[in-house]
Amino acid sequence: MLVNGIDLDLEVGVSMGAAAALLVRRRIPLLVFLFTLPGLYIGYIWFAPMIALYTLAARRPGRARLVVCALLLIAAHFLPYPISDFELTAYRENTLVLIDASVTSAAPIALGLLVRTRRELASRVEDLTRSLRREDRLLADRVKTTERARLAREMHDVVAHQVSLISLQAGAVQVSTDDAEARAGARTIRELSVRTLEELRHMVGVLRADGGEAESRDLAPQPDLEELPRLIEMSALDVTYERGVVAGAGGANGAKTVERAAFRTVQEALTNIRKHAPGARVRVRVDPVDTVRAADGAHGPDGADGADGAEAAGEGRTAHGLRVEIRNGPPDAAAPVPGLPGGGHGLVGLRERAQSLGGTLEARRTSDGGFVVRAEFPYAAG
Repeated sequence: MLVNGIDLDLEVGVSMGAAAALLVRRRIPLLVFLFTLPGLYIGYIWFAPMIALYTLAARRPGRARLVVCALLLIAAHFLPYPISDFELTAYRENTLVLIDASVTSAAPIALGLLVRTRRELASRVEDLTRSLRREDRLLADRVKTTERARLAREMHDVVAHQVSLISLQAGAVQVSTDDAEARAGARTIRELSVRTLEELRHMVGVLRADGGEAESRDLAPQPDLEELPRLIEMSALDVTYERGVVAGAGGANGAKTVERAAFRTVQEALTNIRKHAPGARVRVRVDPVDTVRAADGAHGPDGADGADGAEAAGEGRTAHGLRVEIRNGPPDAAAPVPGLPGGGHGLVGLRERAQSLGGTLEARRTSDGGFVVRAEFPYAAG
């Protein structure tokens, strides 16, 4: 309109139509390019067919297609409207117009192909980067697997041999002694040694396994709530076991995993009591809970920690998790301290296990000089 005024004649009309067609150039670039050619041939618009040709080169590249479109753009630019005004003998002027038309058609094609090539290179670089990261992860997994195998060998060589000797010595004592109490103690030591070897075999299998295959191999029977009475019996501690839930009663996804975590919590807590509070009285309780992090709500009124509140919490409702509480009193001053070694990682491992299952673990001293460990484990949603 700046060139020809505001009169809506044919030239202005086809120019405006060519400009409007650019709105859909990404969807149908070839048709848009063809639609913009009259704007160049009849009207005064140059940028519309050039932009359309650039879009076509960037999105729908094809040698034959681009050559034909380039020739069409050259023809629309070179030939005058109306065609009767074309002067074949104006060689100098025709040569200049032809060169201008060739540059007008070649520039958007070259720019479009350049942009497309850059996008393809960026995509390939991204794929290469992902491939390198994947190779790094595979290398790290391979190194981890090698280290696991080495640890498994070391564990088997160092621990299994010593535990086997303990089992053999206990068996010899059980056979040779006439003291009934000594035979019972030797039998307990032998059973514990056999259980330790089974656990060791399981852990060695986990270390040797690749990835997540260890969980599905059933390398050894895993303990659950049914094993708790036996664990407490063999702990050599004064333990009162209050059982508020039956093993497997959760009926939810991940019940076995939760029961295994509960068992390990009790096991670690009893081990700590033997180390740090010999002769203390212990109470172990396992209750169902309806909501994790709502432990106090199941304790009855006024925060009472009795069995009635726990039974009321689970009565008539499906349990959504388990609460495990191990509470011990102060140590007996007359009891000898066993002096067992400790690495200080037991409660840390229990807390990490609880967090991995979406639960919580609390460990603190009590006002009477004892200690309490309380954990809550939710069943998996399903």
